[in-house]
Amino acid sequence: MEHLYFVAYDIRCDKRWRKVYRTLKGYGVWLQYSVFQCRLDKARKLMLADQLSLLIDRTEDHVVIIDIGPADAVKPKVISIGKPFEAIEKKPVIV
Repeated sequence: MEHLYFVAYDIRCDKRWRKVYRTLKGYGVWLQYSVFQCRLDKARKLMLADQLSLLIDRTEDHVVIIDIGPADAVKPKVISIGKPFEAIEKKPVIV
């Protein structure tokens, strides 16, 4: 079962930031600077967390993975000012 996740990060080094950004592009959709929306099953969430933990400096950087709930059942309540927010849909991802 897939869940919807928001992933936000604060990475101090530009080189590490780019690696984290590229990694997250393979898992979800970019929402805004340092925030991604991902639709993941349990295995892919664990893979993502493992990859991110290898990329960051734990003394300087911070990543949060926020579980919004089951992707097919959750209706995120989001106030979007400016560009409209759309929850990520299930579709094939080519990596």
